[in-house]
Amino acid sequence: MKKVIRIVVVDDSPLMRKLLTEIINSESDMEVVGAAPDPLAARELIRALSPDAITLDIEMPKMNGLEFLDKLMRLKPTPVVMISTLTAEGSGTALKALELGAVDCVAKPRSDLSRGLRDMAEDIVEKLRTAANARISRSLPRPASTAPVPPRPKRPGVSSAAQHNRLIAIGASTGGTQALQTFLVELPADIPPIVVVQHMPPAFTRPFANRLDGLCAVKVKEAEHGERLRPGHVYIAPGDYHLALTRDTGHLACQLLATERVNRHRPAADVLFDSVAALCGKRAVGVIMTGMGNDGAAGMLAMKQAGAYNFAQDEDSCVVFGMPKEAIKAGGVDEILPLDDLAGAVLRQLGAE
Repeated sequence: MKKVIRIVVVDDSPLMRKLLTEIINSESDMEVVGAAPDPLAARELIRALSPDAITLDIEMPKMNGLEFLDKLMRLKPTPVVMISTLTAEGSGTALKALELGAVDCVAKPRSDLSRGLRDMAEDIVEKLRTAANARISRSLPRPASTAPVPPRPKRPGVSSAAQHNRLIAIGASTGGTQALQTFLVELPADIPPIVVVQHMPPAFTRPFANRLDGLCAVKVKEAEHGERLRPGHVYIAPGDYHLALTRDTGHLACQLLATERVNRHRPAADVLFDSVAALCGKRAVGVIMTGMGNDGAAGMLAMKQAGAYNFAQDEDSCVVFGMPKEAIKAGGVDEILPLDDLAGAVLRQLGAE
């Protein structure tokens, strides 16, 4: 018998609770087992029902959704999809939610809530299915001490010989915001150019890049159409645009495309990887990280067939072992490693050639 995914809906709007309940209950494999107007009521429901996943608003009475999420991940880690009014100005809040342990975020429609939410129904239920199967770890309590955290040991730099015409291409989705941070903070400032597709809504990618830029030795930015790739720079595909590579008088450059979605995504990792395979061949290193679906599998195989060396994040360190699993199954991966080992392995690969 097929397991039914049990959902608790947490939102202070009665209309929102009603609409989400109708959308979720229309699916044969999921059911809303409880709905709460605020985090305090939700806490009792979650304790009593132990749902498989939760939808959570941010602005609510009695307790902010982020504060509740933080407490939940410490005391009873449960997959959460944030469903809130996440505009460009508030996308930093969404990134904070992902940092605290939310599996994914959905932006509420800005107008005509009923029609807009129904238009998004497929996306909402797909994210909830993914969340229900995600690996959720307990958040560790923050230390009470205010002493500064000792800096990480510096990674060795990359020789100019290893840098020449090299490129690193990365694809990620669900869980990828934290995985990318873990990977990028370990890299030295003189790394070859890095191009990234992370499945994110349009309003999120620039704040995400800016946040990473403040944490990393490398320069992280949202990719711009036509800009040339430079060593020590990470280029993140803007939400709602494919990122591909092109040549500009002998130099690699970013190309942003508003063409059809690929694997239901724009940006899609396959679009990026296919262009890397065509233009970089054996000079490329590929990395595929946590995420649902099969985006990147075909493109990573094309990269490998063109001579690239490819890494996949292992199952135990993935929030969702979808994209890496499919890339491995397709035969496009050379090494499978835990997230914490990927940066060092990529640097070793660059130095080995």
